[in-house]
Amino acid sequence: MGVFVVTGGGRGIGRATCERAAADGHAVVVNWTRDGDSAASTVERCEQLGARALAVRADVSDEAAVRALFDEAAELGEPTVLVNNAGILHEQMRFDQMTVDRWREVIEVNILGAFICAREAARRMSTRYGGRGGAIVNVSSAAAYLGSPGEYVDYAATKAAIDTLTIGLGKELAAEGVRVNAVRPGVILTEIHARGGEPDRAHRVAPTVPMRRPGDPEEVAAAIVWLASDDASYITGTTLDCTGGR
Repeated sequence: MGVFVVTGGGRGIGRATCERAAADGHAVVVNWTRDGDSAASTVERCEQLGARALAVRADVSDEAAVRALFDEAAELGEPTVLVNNAGILHEQMRFDQMTVDRWREVIEVNILGAFICAREAARRMSTRYGGRGGAIVNVSSAAAYLGSPGEYVDYAATKAAIDTLTIGLGKELAAEGVRVNAVRPGVILTEIHARGGEPDRAHRVAPTVPMRRPGDPEEVAAAIVWLASDDASYITGTTLDCTGGR
């Protein structure tokens, strides 16, 4: 079994992914930035499921902090899976009302943070550097192709960058034992909607989903852990929609 490093692992999709990986027998590193209590709770749940688990605080947009994250993760064994899940959004608003400071923060976490984490994972997993291989699963969003007009155009644009990262890095690392894929969640029941100023957004948007319901974090986690598994051994550079058909 491997060692999962899950950024933003204390809440929402990240927490569900940690728990699913733990249930499948993997060791789990729960990365967090702001909510240490949630991260500690996730670690406790993973341990209840029989897995070794560790919470590590690190801002993914800080290069030195990410290096330290992977160094601490090695306490559980050399990481074999990175789940690039950490991401932020701000209050819903039109693009022409957004500030540069807002854009900088969203870009630094959602794009730069994902880049740094993927690079550090590649340096440790790739056979080019003496690694044993592994998998990177990026968490994108249906917003990447829907655009999120009037709400989160900036967030949507950063997720489109994650889609492109997945394609390019997947091809670059394919012969080096590292697979790179992504999952695009749709409308999922997590607290991210409250952070955008509309806690019930998932239920408001549900009628636009062909399945007529929001998704659960556990449904996305199942897709993430599958893409990281040997069952997906011939899949790389691919993005899987987990959107209820939206």
